[in-house]
Amino acid sequence: MPHPRTRLDDNFASPIRFSILASLGEGIELDFVTLREILQCGDSPLSKSISHLQSAGYVLARKAALGTRQRTWVRSTREGREAFAGHLDALREIVALGGAAPP
Repeated sequence: MPHPRTRLDDNFASPIRFSILASLGEGIELDFVTLREILQCGDSPLSKSISHLQSAGYVLARKAALGTRQRTWVRSTREGREAFAGHLDALREIVALGGAAPP
């Protein structure tokens, strides 16, 4: 049986990309400013991370006017949530293997 690390998704290798999906559960849509504040990161790294996840099909970003200002809203896709859940399962299995006695 292959080691669970082979199921880790490289799209979550960046702490910001990992944190974006962790913040966007099913039915949650956050605007860019709120997401930036939650993740405590700069505009450029957040923007690049959203673009990466959007290219992977893991998030959808839409622009909408809020008053006179344009805002970007981000939400996860089903594919993104499933990929993130699989990544978390693999991490849990890796941790469990670390505490297991050798055969």
